[in-house]
Amino acid sequence: MDSDERVCPVCGQPVETVVRRHKTLGAWVPVWTGGPCRNPECEAYAGQGAGSGEDHGGAPAAKSS
Repeated sequence: MDSDERVCPVCGQPVETVVRRHKTLGAWVPVWTGGPCRNPECEAYAGQGAGSGEDHGGAPAAKSS
């Protein structure tokens, strides 16, 4: 498990750690990643309504090419 604090790659402000999942060999595996940036002055800012980073189960969204 990764104990490092996650930071925004654009502004360097700390971001929350969120758990996402992917399927490997037929099993869902957790992946801990950095959440959205909440710094309103950052160009990577995710507003209040944009992606809370919560996974409520179900199938993952389809990847767009």
